[in-house]
Amino acid sequence: MAVSSVRAKNTPEAQLLSLIEKFDPKDQRLIRSVRSAVRKRLPTANELVYEYSNSLVIGYSPTEAGVESIVSTTARADGVSLYFNQGKNLPDPKKLLMGSGKQTRFIRVEAAGELTHPDVEALIAAAIDQASVPLASKGCGTLVIKSTAAKKRLRRRPEK
Repeated sequence: MAVSSVRAKNTPEAQLLSLIEKFDPKDQRLIRSVRSAVRKRLPTANELVYEYSNSLVIGYSPTEAGVESIVSTTARADGVSLYFNQGKNLPDPKKLLMGSGKQTRFIRVEAAGELTHPDVEALIAAAIDQASVPLASKGCGTLVIKSTAAKKRLRRRPEK
């Protein structure tokens, strides 16, 4: 389907494309390619989209509950990250996971190809194994726009 025909409709896909377009063109490409890579890895997961004042989050969940997301991508003006909702409990022998929150950990993503690296793939596989609700074995997930920010902030990198 052509991008223009997707935008012509007020579909969740069109809404998500509109949210992605708020970022710099380089970041838009990265967001789209990371999204594609995660969809390929988790085809039965629902994509749950949350727009906050300074970020765009897409959670990949077996249900429509964000808290059950296995991983999430977060895009901000300073880059894209892959979050593991149960990251604190994941085996991380290579010490790739960043963050010190109560449960969530993340890795920064410079290119979608990083998601296929064996060490990152092992983290994703462990996150799937530890999920409180298992992913469906067949079918495809849906795209759900969960919330959009009332107050919009700049999502482009500041001029240097």
